[in-house]
Amino acid sequence: MAGGDGARDATTERAAPVAGGTPSAAAPDGAAPAGAIAGLLEQTGAHRIGHFRLTTGLHSDEFFLLARAFQYPAVLEHLGAALAARLRAVLPPEVASGHPRRAAGPGTAHGAVVGPAMGGVLLAHAVARALGARSLFAEKEADGSMRLKRGFRLAPGEPVVVVEDVVTTGGSVRKTMAAVAAAGGRVVAVGAVVDRSGGRVAFGVPMVALLTRSAAVFRPEECPLCARGVPLVAPKEI
Repeated sequence: MAGGDGARDATTERAAPVAGGTPSAAAPDGAAPAGAIAGLLEQTGAHRIGHFRLTTGLHSDEFFLLARAFQYPAVLEHLGAALAARLRAVLPPEVASGHPRRAAGPGTAHGAVVGPAMGGVLLAHAVARALGARSLFAEKEADGSMRLKRGFRLAPGEPVVVVEDVVTTGGSVRKTMAAVAAAGGRVVAVGAVVDRSGGRVAFGVPMVALLTRSAAVFRPEECPLCARGVPLVAPKEI
């Protein structure tokens, strides 16, 4: 937990981000240990320590900004392939047996990977490529719900994997699942790079994550960092 009164102390990173070049990423491996995933996120500056306002409005002393990792194509491909490998263990056979070449053109893939915009867009593409499925994304509506737009269509009962970069309360995932159901699809699994709930979040279907953490979260009125005067940062707005 970060301390001090300076803004610099409130937004520190565990490790310096990579400058000039691509971070090293091992060959995609479904058995990639959590420590290796954590190290990769630290290496890319995607894991930060300080005082942060989460998308949910809650406060926390750490923040995972996966866009910092996804900016490196090799890292994105590695994380997508590793998550796809974990997902294969829980997917129905007709989805788990996919091959990247099946998704080469329209009508060649059965099943889809759907992510909520923005955090799940790139990840959905990387996972879909590894599973041999289509890659779609859901977008927010004015009322806060999510919907498949841009001509995206699902066949009745089509199996869908929903992926998100970071899961805390699971709100965005549930809205994406609702969007999939409204489009006629059938969610068969959920995947995330980071599960901040410590494995407590549930979606009614199998859920896998590359890194599971029990991160401290606080209501704004009960936040000890606010009480100490540590500057609050909204990382996605910087």
